[in-house]
Amino acid sequence: MCDRTAVLSGLNGPLAARVMFIGEAPGRKGADRTHVPFSGDQSGKNFERFIASIGLAREDVFITSAALCNPRTDSGANRKPTKSEVANCSQFLRRAIGIIDPRVVVTLGSVALEALKNIKWHELNLRESSGKIHDWDGRLLVPIYHPSPQVLASHRREAAQLQDYQVVGQAIEQAGLSIAA
Repeated sequence: MCDRTAVLSGLNGPLAARVMFIGEAPGRKGADRTHVPFSGDQSGKNFERFIASIGLAREDVFITSAALCNPRTDSGANRKPTKSEVANCSQFLRRAIGIIDPRVVVTLGSVALEALKNIKWHELNLRESSGKIHDWDGRLLVPIYHPSPQVLASHRREAAQLQDYQVVGQAIEQAGLSIAA
């Protein structure tokens, strides 16, 4: 386990947020350095551009991660968190969801979507369920791809990701929430 002190803080977003985004883990050049989820790196810039495309700002949403520490290789590069690292953080994710009580949950990537299985089982996978609205644990769930430059270059191009964020906007409306334009 890592030494992370701020699991829930104002840096994640307002506790009254009704939309929660769940990422993979803090990035080495981003949130691990800034302590602000999706900030300080290209993934953060992409994320802010994508949420702005549907009229959301960082101040409108709560952002957390499946793994709360930056997993690194021996050389110091980012790596995907292991299932045990995600499982170790699942109690914090469960509590964050309970405290924030979002009406809409958006998972950013397969690690975040898989992490929700530790909270309430589902049979979704990212390839088949991305960009669609699903019912999950009394909430609306929208799995989408991670906004990292690597994903944009290889798995889900920007135009497709922007379409996914339109679905996030639809889920917000379906939940009876408004987006401040």
